[in-house]
Amino acid sequence: MSDPAEKRPDSDSQSAILWTDGAARGNPGPAGIGVMLKSPAGAVLVAEGRSIGHATNNVAEYRALLLGLEKALERGVRRVEVRADSELLIKQLKSEYRVKNAGLRPLFEQAAAMLRRFETVQLTHVRREFNAEADRLANEGIDNAIS
Repeated sequence: MSDPAEKRPDSDSQSAILWTDGAARGNPGPAGIGVMLKSPAGAVLVAEGRSIGHATNNVAEYRALLLGLEKALERGVRRVEVRADSELLIKQLKSEYRVKNAGLRPLFEQAAAMLRRFETVQLTHVRREFNAEADRLANEGIDNAIS
């Protein structure tokens, strides 16, 4: 089965694909985030997982996105495609879902502000099995914090 989101943005150094994932065991519970920033050709620019303490999975999803966007901006990325398996995150950022949870509102606003700093943004919801690298990093973040 091929990934329907496998098309790549421009192949220059100012374009990147950002894979993000957040995880919480217990929801809320120990939480981690994973970020994988790749060049359009597939070279890994950033691979990071970290613990974010006690949080919900939706908070973790937003925190992963924020970290990834920060890393992309630090590297001069101007065109980004965000790929995440959180339908809520992607649809809220596309204004297809309202942000009803007051705890998510500040994270949503921060993410929206960061996204405006890019020339172009593509938001892509991917199935969980296509987001395995970011998922692994998020779970490693949790494991490293609780071991």
